[in-house]
Amino acid sequence: MTTTPSTSIIFAKELPAGRAGLRHAIPAEWTKFWSVRSTPWSLFALVVATLGLGALSTNALHGQQFATLDPTRRVLVGFNLGQFAIGVLGVLFISAEYGTGQIRSTLAALPRRPVVLGAKAIVMGGVALVVGEILSFVTFYMGHAILAGTASHVSLSDPGVMRVLIESGIYMSLMGLIGLGIASIIRNSAGSIATFAGLILILTLILGAMPQAIQNAVSRYLPANIGATVFSVITPGRLQGTPVFSSQAGLVILAVYALLLLSAGCFFMIRRDS
Repeated sequence: MTTTPSTSIIFAKELPAGRAGLRHAIPAEWTKFWSVRSTPWSLFALVVATLGLGALSTNALHGQQFATLDPTRRVLVGFNLGQFAIGVLGVLFISAEYGTGQIRSTLAALPRRPVVLGAKAIVMGGVALVVGEILSFVTFYMGHAILAGTASHVSLSDPGVMRVLIESGIYMSLMGLIGLGIASIIRNSAGSIATFAGLILILTLILGAMPQAIQNAVSRYLPANIGATVFSVITPGRLQGTPVFSSQAGLVILAVYALLLLSAGCFFMIRRDS
């Protein structure tokens, strides 16, 4: 006697064991990262800012008869503007999903919200690190070519130069994560971008109007001043006489900022509706 298999058995589908985790979320976030228009435009702005301003600033040194104290800082001057582009990219990586409502689909496919934010942080931090390192070396070699044969000629073997180039890429990665962390809390693109800009620029301007004692106590913790030490072989003139952290200690502080913001964003993602 033959038996006919039931319809439920024929169409049964074996589901993968376990729950979706980072190894599933990272490819999905990678695809979303490169599929939105804000990514190429932000990276384009980053490249134009770093290379363009670096070329203009370095070319201004070409006709000088006396060597500049820190030509590396002049070559990398575009990173001061480029950090805004990478921060905006970090903001839009998650705030755009809230703005379009796509975040509901994301969380429906992967309800574990800490995993979603963790995957975004890995993708954002990794891309910003690679792009930042490439740009720092490309910008440096551009400046090296422009300054060849001048009094301000700079070489990769000069003291502190390699440190500046490597740490500049790390700094850009951390700024992208800070932008992502801010947006994971605020969830609104305009508000998050304004907050990021205020953190980098407005706080520095406000502190400049404070008494010297307050400036000495607080200025070393500001991201803009940390960036100034990272992009310079020697302490910049505007920070001379002001207590500053070493560039390595400053990067650790930025990493703490990024971790705290992402942790707060994770908390709010869990507590609030999408």
